[in-house]
Amino acid sequence: MDWSAEQKNLAKKYMKLEDIPEKERKYKCHTCHLIVNTKPCPNCGETHLEIMCPLDHCHCSHEILSGIEYCPLCKQPVCPDCGCHDVVQISRVTGYLQDVSGWNAGKQQELKDRVRYSVA
Repeated sequence: MDWSAEQKNLAKKYMKLEDIPEKERKYKCHTCHLIVNTKPCPNCGETHLEIMCPLDHCHCSHEILSGIEYCPLCKQPVCPDCGCHDVVQISRVTGYLQDVSGWNAGKQQELKDRVRYSVA
């Protein structure tokens, strides 16, 4: 993903999502699937809202991609073509495919550190 200068500056300005001032935050409500500006969610009243990464635009048209990249701000997996954060990362583990979101922190870091090769 080629991050723009503006996106790179945001990643330098805020070291983590919690550093973003409350008035500049947007939240993802996983109950009603809306992006909202305030807590609790004005639609469903949910109080456990996830701070949305400002680099996430939420509009990915890709189904399956062979690679993955990580956001420079929130360090979450993103679509390598458009930078959308709404991705599910899977890996082949002993012969079957598995969603990696349930892996512990050490195993997820091992996945990030893997060197990937392309066969020409």
